[in-house]
Amino acid sequence: MKTEREADQLLVERVQAGDRQAFDILVSKYQRRLMRLISRLIHDTAEAEDVVQETFIKAYRALRHFRGEAAFYTWLYRIGINTAKNYLLTQGRRTPALGDADAGQAESFEDGGKLRDNNTPESVLASKQIAATVNAAMDLLPIELRTAIILREIEGLSYDEISQIMACPIGTVRSRIFRAREVIAEKLKPLLDMPIDKRW
Repeated sequence: MKTEREADQLLVERVQAGDRQAFDILVSKYQRRLMRLISRLIHDTAEAEDVVQETFIKAYRALRHFRGEAAFYTWLYRIGINTAKNYLLTQGRRTPALGDADAGQAESFEDGGKLRDNNTPESVLASKQIAATVNAAMDLLPIELRTAIILREIEGLSYDEISQIMACPIGTVRSRIFRAREVIAEKLKPLLDMPIDKRW
């Protein structure tokens, strides 16, 4: 039984040998995951889709140089994050302002299910408020902190994998995640300190 990394490496080797269908398999495998990551950095769906498409184009063109020192998805995520950063720079945007986070984003907060207690309307509303606050806090983070926390908490990657994707030492990754968590915790503190019936 092959590991995911070994299976990806075989597909990469097939692409390098001229098999374009093997790349289609890689696209199918990672398109949704990459879109989920990019849409956390670029909130406009059409723009995020363009960045994902550009990422796969760049990956296809650069694949002949891929040697397998890192897992394929780690390499792909690095290309995606850099493409998203470059896109935001060319658009003259750094990070969205607090007002850009809306209730719709709270619904997409994937860990929201863990926070939710569906027993009462109050607890459902509180969960949505917590998710909206987390999303708003994440939107205000500098791109490096936001990327690190997304890769760790939403994508579930290890510190080592994040280090490879972000091309920085593990200590830097740990520091960025710690700082991101501090900012998010600070934004959540007033909400969590308030009794549920006073939150709306």
